Amino acid sequence: MSAKFISKDQSKTHEQMDKKRNKEKNTEESLKRIKVRLIPIWLRVLIVIFLTAVSLIAGVVTGYAVIGNGKPQDALKKETWTHIVDLVNKEK
Repeated sequence: MSAKFISKDQSKTHEQMDKKRNKEKNTEESLKRIKVRLIPIWLRVLIVIFLTAVSLIAGVVTGYAVIGNGKPQDALKKETWTHIVDLVNKEK
């Protein structure tokens, strides 16, 4: 028969091994640097809203000028949108 050699780590229970792993993990986490965001989340939200508005306006101006054969500046006038709403809501 061959003799079995049991190392010190193998003789420990699972609970003891888990405690050891958790302790090592906690010391590693405490040594890590705290990550600071370059751009805060609230600023990212504002940037997304701003870029969405700019894209919408650019799309309206481009569509009105290219597809509608109108002047690009006219797409931003209130009278133009009033006329478009009147055409859409026109009763038959």
